[in-house]
Amino acid sequence: MSDTSNRGVRVVVAGALTLLVVHTLGRFIYTPLLPRLIEDGMLTISQGADVATWNYVGYLLGAMLAIRWSKVSQIQRILPKALVLNVLCTLAQTQTESVAVLSFLRLVNGITNGVVFVQAPALILEWLVVQGRANLSGLMYLGVGAGLLVSSLLVSMFADVLWGPARWWPAFVVAVPITWWCLKQLKGLQFEPLTATASQQHDKATLFDRYSVPLFMSYAGAGLGYILPMTFLPTLVAQLWYLPQALTDGSWLLVALATLPSPWLWNKAGVRWGDTRALRWNYTLQLLGVAALILMPNTVGILLGSILVGSTFLGTVLLTQRLARTFHPHQGPKLSAALVALYGGTQLAGPWLARVWIDAGGSLQSAFWIGVGALGWGLLWSLLTPVEPQP
Repeated sequence: MSDTSNRGVRVVVAGALTLLVVHTLGRFIYTPLLPRLIEDGMLTISQGADVATWNYVGYLLGAMLAIRWSKVSQIQRILPKALVLNVLCTLAQTQTESVAVLSFLRLVNGITNGVVFVQAPALILEWLVVQGRANLSGLMYLGVGAGLLVSSLLVSMFADVLWGPARWWPAFVVAVPITWWCLKQLKGLQFEPLTATASQQHDKATLFDRYSVPLFMSYAGAGLGYILPMTFLPTLVAQLWYLPQALTDGSWLLVALATLPSPWLWNKAGVRWGDTRALRWNYTLQLLGVAALILMPNTVGILLGSILVGSTFLGTVLLTQRLARTFHPHQGPKLSAALVALYGGTQLAGPWLARVWIDAGGSLQSAFWIGVGALGWGLLWSLLTPVEPQP
């Protein structure tokens, strides 16, 4: 393998590990931690939902900032700072039992996560285009699946050893060397200057037209639909007292295992059937997964729901991003940021709606109907999304 090929692989791996740090060790590790923190008496379910909501508010703000900071020169300056600050937030979380302080730290975590989740893939994609290796870009999302697996293992391995805020320590310890290596790999990437014609196309192109509006509308449903199981699944299992105790951690581990190969599988499905048709199947399976958690509150239903949700939610991201770029090929990082902002805006409503429902006397399990409705909305609009032109 040539030095150029080795460099390309290292950069893609760095992108995947960057997403692992901010999106799983920084963000989604909160999901398997939440029932532990409730058991420790540090949070109630309602407080846990509030803390999650602040994180999702931050994610939306971070994605909106990334729309403003969408030039390569801006990304190269801001991305390292956002990544380091994200890891420092995890360190700070090891030192507080205050719900207010934790909420603030999760807000900052969300902001930095939103910035990095937009900027890292966008920067690497632009570099891969220069290298003529854009086909590698989708592999970065494998870092999310791998990170879910790592986060599940870190929580379960130290479940009986750590207590309260100390439960964040494994995530921080693992994140530090990974972050150092990623920053080293992403430093000094070279880019070709944007031509005047390409710059004009970028400035004049619109994101919203009859092709993309149905796609954006469906993506709004995806953000709200997936976030409830991805935030509360282990907590839901822990509340179903008649289920095996191993399912509390095991359900999240199963989500992680199902997530791991999903970018590759949905990429293949999009190539074979077309991205629009694959997206419709994706919504259908994801909807059935969330419904299974409600309609089959037993071991089989939890296993089925975990597999279907885990194996689909990254496919929604991958297929939607690729379709949007097909409809609007000159948008670049700004397009990615707009999609993430939309996704973040709808997903932050999930924990808030769950808290309102629970405070009104509803159950966490019945709150999952919100996700089913949102994914039904996404499926409907995906049926109205035009089939992309074939190359």
